[in-house]
Amino acid sequence: MTAWFAPAKLNLTLRVGPPQADGRHPLDSLVCFTKRLGDYLSVATAAELELEISGAFGEGLSAGKDNLICRAAQILADAGGIPAKANIRLIKNLPIASGIGGGSADAAAAMHALNNFWGLNLPLPDLLALGAQLGADVPACLTGQSVHMTGTGETLSPAGPLAAMGVVLVNPGVPCPTGPVYRAYDDLGAGPELVIQPVPDVSDRESLLAYLREVPNDLERAAIRLVPEIGEAMELLAASPKVRLVRMSGSGATCFALYDDEPAAEAGKNFVLTGLANRGFWVEADRI
Repeated sequence: MTAWFAPAKLNLTLRVGPPQADGRHPLDSLVCFTKRLGDYLSVATAAELELEISGAFGEGLSAGKDNLICRAAQILADAGGIPAKANIRLIKNLPIASGIGGGSADAAAAMHALNNFWGLNLPLPDLLALGAQLGADVPACLTGQSVHMTGTGETLSPAGPLAAMGVVLVNPGVPCPTGPVYRAYDDLGAGPELVIQPVPDVSDRESLLAYLREVPNDLERAAIRLVPEIGEAMELLAASPKVRLVRMSGSGATCFALYDDEPAAEAGKNFVLTGLANRGFWVEADRI
């Protein structure tokens, strides 16, 4: 059996340009990953391709061929010239359609695990090219480290070492599918053409925070328009003690707050939970 961890992805920044001729939007994003929060995936021998899903957010998630994990497995098997045979088990701990790359991270984990399990030993550049066929976030998730993501997600540049910070993630329990958010963004008036600038040195905390304050998430206004609970989550995080920055990740609905360290993040988590009074929000603390 081969196992793999699929951490949550955070878009620390997300600039979005106007749609291209193919309808896709150019992106400019600094991406990082959580250390402990994530899904878990394992693969074992089977006579055909099987997917079993469990975990807090597994109920109602399709395990059919349309699942991104199954699509990733099939693409990888085709590239290796072998039949797609494996039993894949996913423990789904991350919310669905939440802007933290859960499906993309799971697909990336499946590609890594199956690349080892099937003995294909494809190098990372080959996996990145295959992953780009599955979605904008999959290549970044395949790297598993902080990267500067441009193009439509397929162009990755190392972001260098990232300052360690505590983080609290809050999801209001309302799905926020990517497509409608981008359509709402276009309806509100997509921004100007992107001018890509390299990510500066963000290896110390204050440099990272200064950069993040300059570069926003362009999709926040559109996402809040569709899911007002995102605004509520951000207000709660902004009121938490010792918070340094609050932002939405990706196209939502998950929001995050950064703190100087993990103890401060744990205090922030407790503050948010108290303010929510047992409502069905998902709230977790970790570090980046």
